[in-house]
Amino acid sequence: MADDFLDLIEQLKRERSILLDGGYRDSTGTPKKDAQLLRDSVTCLNVDQTVRKHPCSDCLLWEFVPKERLEEDIPCHHIPLTAQSETISTLEDKGDRGAAKQALLAWLDRTILQLEGEASRRPAP
Repeated sequence: MADDFLDLIEQLKRERSILLDGGYRDSTGTPKKDAQLLRDSVTCLNVDQTVRKHPCSDCLLWEFVPKERLEEDIPCHHIPLTAQSETISTLEDKGDRGAAKQALLAWLDRTILQLEGEASRRPAP
């Protein structure tokens, strides 16, 4: 469990770094056209797969998805990112990808800080 917790923190930091470095890129280093936030990230278990080979329930982000959204095609797009419960899905449905990126980045920052605080209070193994 402790390894999963530390893996989660590292995965969130990696995702944050991807967003700050300009987003998602293909194997040639050029930005992917219409890349889906989180889904087209190297942090996704199914990155570059046309058919999902790994269940989303194996993803470390699964715990953040509301129970009523676990059956969605891309469950992580339904993680509440803001105090108003906006998600990647709701923000992109409004046509505001920039807001979706900013909300995701802010959520990553808050979640990383929260988890690092929890990690510092955990007893050493």
